[in-house]
This record gives sequence, structure tokens and C-alpha cells, in this order.
Amino acid sequence: MKLSEILEKFELYILSLWLLFFLIIVVTAEVPICFGEECQFIGWKELISKNIISIVSLTFLLVGVFSYFRFDYRISGSKKLPVKVLKIEDLNYEHLTFLTTYIIPLICFNLTSSRYAFALGFLLIIIGIIYVKTDKFYANPTLAVLGYRLYKVTVQTRTTTKESIVVITKDRLTEADQIRTLDLDEKVCFGRLVK
Repeated sequence: MKLSEILEKFELYILSLWLLFFLIIVVTAEVPICFGEECQFIGWKELISKNIISIVSLTFLLVGVFSYFRFDYRISGSKKLPVKVLKIEDLNYEHLTFLTTYIIPLICFNLTSSRYAFALGFLLIIIGIIYVKTDKFYANPTLAVLGYRLYKVTVQTRTTTKESIVVITKDRLTEADQIRTLDLDEKVCFGRLVK
């Protein structure tokens, strides 16, 4: 597997954790709010030291934003010839599986403890490695929120038939549709309906 493929899959993994990073910011952010004449700014050093976990989560959230725009740009650049969908299966339940299996339980960590924060970071790294190595990077709840759908399809190219291809697309696909694809992996691609 090429380094560029690994990085693309890792970017999709970071993108899949948008909701987790957002919830971590909501749970851990400590911004003192004071109304009145005796209020004063606590200082950048103290504000940053109280919000290390929130700042790290915000950084990963921004990496996810960058990854999304890069992902969307890559999809729009497909130059391959269209393929015909012969058989189709909806895989949108995969988004929910990832959400309930990983994101919901992880937000329950006690993030005020450095030991638990370290454990969460370590766990996210291990899940990311598994996510990339098992090619489950397409099960991405963030993409579902952004309007992407998952299908397992059999497609016919000009010369062959490819089975069990996972297509990530914003379009609703049906049998006999023509789609342009951009490969992310041997069995996973981005797709756009040819209109």
C-alpha cells in the first residue's frame, strides 16, 4: 500500500471523528465568562493551559475540514470513463455502526484526568490503524451528515465486470445508472452519477 493511500485513508478517519472532536470541545472547553465592571481577562497562558484538550480537538477538527475539502475536490476531478451499475446494495447502516461503536462510547471518557486523556489518544491511534488496515475507512458518519451515501455495487467497465465495489457518493444510485469513479482503494471508490 502506497503512503499516499494510507494518508488519504487516515484523513477520512480524522474526518469520521468530527462529531467526537466537536463533543470533546463542548465537554472540556473552559472559557470564563464574567459580566460586570470588575471583570478582567485571565490571560492567554492560563486560558490555553485550561483548554489543552479542547485546542487539540479543535486542531483535529480543522484537519477534518481540510480533509473534507480535499476529498470533495478529488471527487470532482475524476477523468475515468463511466461504468454501468449492474447490481446494487445499500450500505448506509455502516455509518451508524461506526457512530454507535466508537464515537458515543469515547465521549464518556473522563477528559479532566490526564491519564484518561492519554488513554483516549492512544485508543484513537489504535482504532485509526485498524480502520485503515481493515479498509473500513468508508464507514464515516461525518460523510453521512454531509450527504454522502454508501453502496456496494457490481459494475461493468468496457472490458470487465467488477464485483463488491464500495461506492461513496452524494447521488442516489439505482441499477443501470452510469457513474464516474475515482479509486481510493481496490474495492472502494468515490462516484458521481453521469447525467
